[in-house]
Amino acid sequence: MSAEWNVSGLRQRHPLPSAPQPIVIIGTGGIVNDAHLPAYRKAGFAVAGVYDVDADKARATASRWGIEPVYGSLEEAAAAEGCIFDIGAPPVAHRAILAALKPGSAVLIQKPLGLDLAQASAIRAVCRERRLAAAVNFQLRFAPMMEAVAAAQERGLLGRLIDIEVRLSLVTPWELFPHLIPNRRVEIVSHSIHYLDTIRALAGEPRGVLARTYHYPGSALAQTRTSAILDYGPERRVTLSINHHHDFGRRFQDATLRIEGERGAALVKLGLLLDYPRGEPDELWIAPRGGPWQAVPLEGAWFPDAFIGTMSNVQRFASGEDETLRTSVEDAWHTMALVEACYRSNEAPATPVPQS
Repeated sequence: MSAEWNVSGLRQRHPLPSAPQPIVIIGTGGIVNDAHLPAYRKAGFAVAGVYDVDADKARATASRWGIEPVYGSLEEAAAAEGCIFDIGAPPVAHRAILAALKPGSAVLIQKPLGLDLAQASAIRAVCRERRLAAAVNFQLRFAPMMEAVAAAQERGLLGRLIDIEVRLSLVTPWELFPHLIPNRRVEIVSHSIHYLDTIRALAGEPRGVLARTYHYPGSALAQTRTSAILDYGPERRVTLSINHHHDFGRRFQDATLRIEGERGAALVKLGLLLDYPRGEPDELWIAPRGGPWQAVPLEGAWFPDAFIGTMSNVQRFASGEDETLRTSVEDAWHTMALVEACYRSNEAPATPVPQS
């Protein structure tokens, strides 16, 4: 192994803001309590108030986390001064919430950016009209193991990427997400969107996609399994194989993201997804061509550390410390375009097999 091939000191987090502004949270559902608020407490970010259309839910969250005030209306929350807004409401509410914010506000929007490309375009139009510094909470990019993978790529350890594979074969407790039951689109836009966005960040824009997303017998949800191939030309293979119903014991369950380049490879264990929401530890392994594999000690986990990263980027962009809003609405629209392409591919007929 070459002496220059060294995995020590890989970046694992986005820099914290030097003078963080207080955060006003709009929407106090499960993801806010399970990820946003633990992240902000860990990072030392102050929360200046919360609002939810369900006042009881807002009061319960405020009591649990020691937050004041609980705003009585969206208009009252949107009038807060000198803050960053964190929208934790469902996608159907995003457009109206963004329209209520003052022009020029900085805001972090819970993913996805709407439920389809038309909604994403409408949300983008509101952000443009009101000149919002708006980012979407595609946090997998900011997880410690994915920051380290990106740093390894920047350092040249992987070389030109030639193979990316996401493989999930596990049990997801969909009963924790009853709000997804009415949706005609579920798995790709609610889950695999994380991988599509992260792949875009690593490999750029694909030319096209072949995809199928499947209903599971007896499930109340429209789709919970997906297979997809992203077209990056004749030399780079990119695939997703996603099965949320492998309920046959832990031994052969899997949650991995594998990235291979001409010089080296990285394998990420997405530990959070195994026995979700308790999860197992995330892991990152990196090897030069020919090996050996080296474990990269991680300084945090997908939840909650990735949520520190997304908010830090918005905070630093608002203050001028960051030049780029990494998951800006403009960038997130392209992730939504890829999601839309997956669904359009799903609806298109397959190539017929000759019968004679």
